[in-house]
Amino acid sequence: MGDDMINSDLYRRDEVKLITADGGQTQTGLVLLREHELSVIVNEQNVMRLICTDRYLNELVMGRLLTDGFIESAEDVNKILFSKYRTEVSVFLNKDINPAAGRRPFKELPKPDYKPEWIFSMAERFEQGTALHDMTACTHSCILARGGEILFTCEDIGRHNALDKAVGYGLSLGVPLSECILYTSGRVPVDMAEKPIAAGIPILASKSIPTAEAVDLAQKYGLVIIGNARPDSMKIFS
Repeated sequence: MGDDMINSDLYRRDEVKLITADGGQTQTGLVLLREHELSVIVNEQNVMRLICTDRYLNELVMGRLLTDGFIESAEDVNKILFSKYRTEVSVFLNKDINPAAGRRPFKELPKPDYKPEWIFSMAERFEQGTALHDMTACTHSCILARGGEILFTCEDIGRHNALDKAVGYGLSLGVPLSECILYTSGRVPVDMAEKPIAAGIPILASKSIPTAEAVDLAQKYGLVIIGNARPDSMKIFS
């Protein structure tokens, strides 16, 4: 499952001026991605504001709640209610929260058992592109897989949002996240490495490269970071 149908309210068409190095000027059509603003209220406390694409918002909220440490499992969520225009979401948990307390401590991840061909398959799927990025060149994407099976692909303005959507998809359906792999289109600094650790996902692959600090964090908690993941090669950093 994943991004294959594009709703027209996710973008708009504009005319822009194209200027070339030889002095030429012309008008050309361009497709611009639309931003969606979502306020997230947890137990009647306004905890975050997300700038995202208006797609898979329930998955985005579930994933962000997990990777930001508000919940530990889907069972912590009582209900999620979106406003009419999906600009506000009220989340009711089965426990109290204290946003000022910060993220809960990370736990060491289970040692993963994976095959390189699973990563190569995800990289090949990534190179096939995603519909909204093909139109706008303005999104990041993320893939969720379990074993050799790709479960979900999605895209968003930000790489953090895309990863949270993939996490939220697996979480909502009860997929064992400890058996999953994430593939991200973006770079992997510390705040990206923290997300799979918080979600209990032991492998994060990327078409790009992690930072030194992300590698240090990954080694501390047992996250396998795979960079420069291509259909025919990859680099294992931790």
